[in-house]
Amino acid sequence: MPRIPLHLASGTGVIIKSRTKSIRFVRYGCSNRPFYHIIVIDDKCAKKQPPIEQLGSYDPSPNFLNEKLVALNFERVQHWIGQGAKVSRPLLEILGLAGILPIHPRTYMRAWRNRPV
Repeated sequence: MPRIPLHLASGTGVIIKSRTKSIRFVRYGCSNRPFYHIIVIDDKCAKKQPPIEQLGSYDPSPNFLNEKLVALNFERVQHWIGQGAKVSRPLLEILGLAGILPIHPRTYMRAWRNRPV
């Protein structure tokens, strides 16, 4: 029987260590209802290959309690940052609010602009 390669997002696939990785969003959902997966992917061949690992999800639409939902695997995020993966700018803000990284300056600017006058 020929051996079927495992999907890389399963976490058990072959990972090429010489290339730089990035942690970023991938958009899913409908045109008026976005939903994002937080993934680790190779920088060079992001369009050709599936993601290496999915680290979480983000729902930017507020629910009935006016909350935007984020689900993260903190241990794996810290692991990939420790391996030298670059983090995208929108994800830096979310990781700062989650307490993994320092709070991003854009978060302070947004809070300053939204303050009651």
